[in-house]
Amino acid sequence: MKKKNKTVPASSKLNLLRQICDFIPDFLVPHLARQTGVDKKVRTFSAWSHVVALLYAQLTHCIGLNDVCDALSLHSGPLSSIRGARAPTRNNLSNSNKVRSAEMAQKLFWAVFEHLGNLSPRFVSGKAGKRFARKFKRAIHVVDSTTIPLSASCMDWARHRRRKAAAKCHLRLDLQSFLVHHCL
Repeated sequence: MKKKNKTVPASSKLNLLRQICDFIPDFLVPHLARQTGVDKKVRTFSAWSHVVALLYAQLTHCIGLNDVCDALSLHSGPLSSIRGARAPTRNNLSNSNKVRSAEMAQKLFWAVFEHLGNLSPRFVSGKAGKRFARKFKRAIHVVDSTTIPLSASCMDWARHRRRKAAAKCHLRLDLQSFLVHHCL
């Protein structure tokens, strides 16, 4: 009887996340956080933990902040082995996305792109010697959330509050097709 080869799945999605984080030089995120002023807005949730949480959200196609926070808190042990990253709370991640400058993420992307180009020149050459491939093979998603203020006096379901009422809206934008997926 012939024995079939069985492929064993990875024990966690954090293995891929760890491999991607290994491509980011150790000094780069703290340096860019100081350069863009993000480090002044950090108390308990570090800039590195924020980058790791955003990478995780991208890799797992999370729909909202709750998905990211819940999943990372479940994997907090293996997550801490990725250069001491910590799982965010919903409030920390939401506030970090709101307050911290997106300029740091942009500079991080180009710095890692340049770093990978120095390691492997073929990485940045693309087809026919173009500097940067404009189409990605996989969909890239941006995750964000916002609060929509409502008038409590005209909402029957908002009786628990007399002055304020709001709905939370989570959005996921597919950057390849520019389609928005949302849930309230």
